[in-house]
Amino acid sequence: MSKKTVTIDNLLEEASKYIHEDELSIIKDAYLFASLKHEGDTYSTGEPYITHPLSVSYVLTGVFADSQSICAGLLHDAVICGHTTCDEIKEKFGEEISLLVDGVAKLTRLKFSTDSDYLKEYYKKIIVGMSEDVRVIIIKLADAVCSMRSLWSLPEDEQKSRAREILNILVPIGDHLGIHKLKSELEDLSLRYLKPDVYYEIAERLNKTKVERENTVTKMKDIVDTIMIDNNIKHEIAGRAKSIYSIYNKLAKGKNFSNIYDLFGLRILVDSVDDCYIVLGLIHSKFKPMPNRFKDYIAMPKPNMYQSLHTTVFGVDGYLFEIQIRTYEMHEIAEKGIAAHWAYKEGKKVNKNNNFYEKLNWFQKIAENDETEATAESFMESLKVDLLSDKIYVFTPNSDIIELPKGSCIVDFAYAIHSEVGNKMIGATVNDKIEPFDYVLSTGEICDIRTSKNSTGPKRSWLEIATASQTKSKIKSFFKKAERGENLVKGEILLKDEIKANNFDIDEVMTEENIEIALNKYKFTNLEEMYVAIGYGGISANKVFARLTEKIRKEKQAQAKLEKLVSGEEDNKKIVTETGVYVKGVDNILVRLSKCCQPIPGDEIVGFITKGRGVTVHRHSCPNLSEEDKERLLDVEWVESLNARRYSVTLQLHAFDRDLLLQNVLLTLSESRVEIKKLNSESKSDKTCVITISIYVKNVSECDFMIKKLRQIQDVYSVERIIK
Repeated sequence: MSKKTVTIDNLLEEASKYIHEDELSIIKDAYLFASLKHEGDTYSTGEPYITHPLSVSYVLTGVFADSQSICAGLLHDAVICGHTTCDEIKEKFGEEISLLVDGVAKLTRLKFSTDSDYLKEYYKKIIVGMSEDVRVIIIKLADAVCSMRSLWSLPEDEQKSRAREILNILVPIGDHLGIHKLKSELEDLSLRYLKPDVYYEIAERLNKTKVERENTVTKMKDIVDTIMIDNNIKHEIAGRAKSIYSIYNKLAKGKNFSNIYDLFGLRILVDSVDDCYIVLGLIHSKFKPMPNRFKDYIAMPKPNMYQSLHTTVFGVDGYLFEIQIRTYEMHEIAEKGIAAHWAYKEGKKVNKNNNFYEKLNWFQKIAENDETEATAESFMESLKVDLLSDKIYVFTPNSDIIELPKGSCIVDFAYAIHSEVGNKMIGATVNDKIEPFDYVLSTGEICDIRTSKNSTGPKRSWLEIATASQTKSKIKSFFKKAERGENLVKGEILLKDEIKANNFDIDEVMTEENIEIALNKYKFTNLEEMYVAIGYGGISANKVFARLTEKIRKEKQAQAKLEKLVSGEEDNKKIVTETGVYVKGVDNILVRLSKCCQPIPGDEIVGFITKGRGVTVHRHSCPNLSEEDKERLLDVEWVESLNARRYSVTLQLHAFDRDLLLQNVLLTLSESRVEIKKLNSESKSDKTCVITISIYVKNVSECDFMIKKLRQIQDVYSVERIIK
């Protein structure tokens, strides 16, 4: 698989089609600067490294990116490779370009200990970063396209890993931004590496029918062209290529290749919206439309600003044709998405204060979730609803359209209008009928929210019925602000009580060093913020206590061991038990492992004295151990077990409910030579499924390894070890 070598002349030629001549010089300067910094850098193939930044910038011209973005595309690798700094770029090219370069460099440099952590943090950083300047992600999308074009040179495992990352993270965001040109290419390239057999099978089937399809499309095009000319409509007609990935998606949903309606397609471009509807009428008068296949995305645009009329008709030779009708401006936005709005039009820059830029509020609202979600994992889980779910469109009484995730209720609608509307809501009507707050809305409904200045605010129960992460974030923020003082006091009391209950001295635990460790771990800016989070239930006092005392407990354990060695109390004999657990200071006692938390070697454990049944071993964090149980707890430790015992552990997997998912899971377990105790799969109404697996492992390390392997399966959202 080869790629076109781009030169600076190619880049300047493309950029000159929409960028002012006086701004072309800064692009050339950026190229000369990057070329100098990368001098001597080559790929393993011998190709100069500067070819990649050039290719990235060339891709950016294809979506009408502005000159600053093109410069950042040329310069970002120089920072990543350590050849220059953002300060130097700021000095030579200005603050705006420097910030773009810094944003792209930060995304590229992100590295985490596990694939799961990597994805969660990466996702979080991208979204929050876009709230500052969305052009960062446009450059990142272009960079991804160029990287994917040359992915063939990498080992197969790395190919699949990168393709999966692109498909799971960048493609959905590219779709939301409406950059179809880049999004579509990334989808096809990802499929090429993730499922090469499927990719080439579809490509081959398309090639076999290529001549026939081209002849049929030409016939249809000539007929439609004649209709347009006869009615004096200025137009442009083109055949529309169907992406391999979109065909794959339809085949995956159970459709036959022959029943994919839009394999034959035409796109008609006209000057005005009025012309769009006139053309639609002319097409339907000539060709019989297929029932239930008409979509008006002009009256009701997609969330990524896509506008067009879609209709499927019985065309020439009896073939079904999907015909798209749109204006030239709609077509530009459909292909280039948000990036098109940085283009130069008729010698003037686009006004960035128009209604279009309200679209960027989506990223700012998403970034607000970062303040209410304690971890990257919770942030990512909440984001899936907003980014990846289907959308509905509900009207206000003033005919404004509110976009919501599918399954949203009246609470989501109210907060989507404004936070204060949600906070002051006392009732609502849908289509002039009074409905409860948990009423699930549908596209086309008219919802009227009634508010009152005397409202005391939202109810905590709304968190249970709300669907959108933005809604939950706003409700949580309300309670955090309203009850901050109360939660501050409550959180401090809970934490100190936890310290006392574990027989630790408060002054010994609450040192500056220990507090700093806890703050860094849970991403709090100060101690008060941590107290507030404990107070409203954002994090448990037990978790914070464990982090605060981590260093102390390690020091005490080391000291105790040293004292035993000095006093000669340390038994150097190798201890072996049937369960692999030793009760300190006690021999010949019945020991069994708890079925609720399923402890395995490597877990922090504690023994619980049960009446007439010896000692039951629990994980230290087991929620089934209450405060009243402390007097019945014993110190226990992991030792070697008889017969190299293996331990049962239960994992829960959340995924998109697709064909062959269960087979993929079983294959992964089989390849890892893991013994399966029990497996259960449950499909949900939202096209997701929950798979519960009980397996046998040696220890925590083997369990973590299996979790990592299962998370790598396509369409798997999360894999967690659960407590029954």
